[in-house]
Amino acid sequence: MAKMDFGGVIETVVTRKEFPLKKALQVLKKETIAVIGYGVQGPAQSLNMRDNGFNVIVGQSKKFKKDWQRAVKDGWVPGKTLFDIDEACAKGTIINMLVTDAAQMQIWPVVKQYLTAGKALYFSHGFSIEYSKYTKIIPPKDVDVIMVAPKGSGLNVRRNFLSGAGINSSYAVQQDATGRAEERTKALGIAIGSGYLFPTTFRHEVSSDLTGERGVLMGALCGMMEAQYEVLRENGHTPSEAFNETVEELTQSLIRLVDENGMDWMYKNCSATAQHGALKWRPIFKKANLPVFKRLYKSVVSGTECKEVLRDCGAPDYKEKLDAQLNEMANTEMWKAGAACRSLRPHEKARDSKVGIAGRKTN
Repeated sequence: MAKMDFGGVIETVVTRKEFPLKKALQVLKKETIAVIGYGVQGPAQSLNMRDNGFNVIVGQSKKFKKDWQRAVKDGWVPGKTLFDIDEACAKGTIINMLVTDAAQMQIWPVVKQYLTAGKALYFSHGFSIEYSKYTKIIPPKDVDVIMVAPKGSGLNVRRNFLSGAGINSSYAVQQDATGRAEERTKALGIAIGSGYLFPTTFRHEVSSDLTGERGVLMGALCGMMEAQYEVLRENGHTPSEAFNETVEELTQSLIRLVDENGMDWMYKNCSATAQHGALKWRPIFKKANLPVFKRLYKSVVSGTECKEVLRDCGAPDYKEKLDAQLNEMANTEMWKAGAACRSLRPHEKARDSKVGIAGRKTN
């Protein structure tokens, strides 16, 4: 394990140097890893592990024909490496719960009956365990309860694996029944292609994850984009200009500089006028947003967000309502302008043709 300085705070992380793939294969050589669910994380993690040489099978309900057919298309063979959920759970020594949070609660009675002593129950999100009061998912005491949570969508878990970069992941052990839980967890983190692993707890993972998704990563990002776009349009700017100044320049230029060396380095590589304005308005935006983030975090840790997820995502008409909301977003002028901008990128068609299985959005 390596010690790293994160802004003056020393943290211990696991890199591929300390825990190479060869070691992970040795740790899991007698294991059968049953990936349950072929939606978002399921395809990426199972394909990465298969490519890395691990013994992996997939459990997917045949009721969801698209996911079953996608698994077959990706090379999983019915009756050999692709099974219904109950059969996969029976065969697996490590059961990877990669269906949605709401679906985990629904399939739990099936999964639980196959959790015999010594098996491991694996999650990529702390939700079901941390909010067991609501999900009713309480594992038996004689199994390991572990987590590896990639810090990215299944899409990028697969893309980054294929590029050799890997997605960083957090990991945690909630219950060590075998004395091997931590070793199993680290091995699984390497198996799915993590860039490096950093320790967390189920509680910290779910509270940071739900805050991030609702905040900077998705909810706040989209909301701020829409607000800026609307102001520019109201003041006579064309859709193309408004979209480029709001989204295109961020995603195609500035965020790449942040990725390379950080926000301060990005500032240094912009014009003096841009630097001055950004430094002036940064504290103003922070002051305006801090109360919202505090409210958001409180909503997460209190269980409010959990209850709403289980209520809404578990409803029979959830998919129809979700599609309606996403279609409403896609049909706004801003994102129609975005589609037009993307179509004009000379590299876009070439990139899409190379993405193939790695780039398919799976849920």
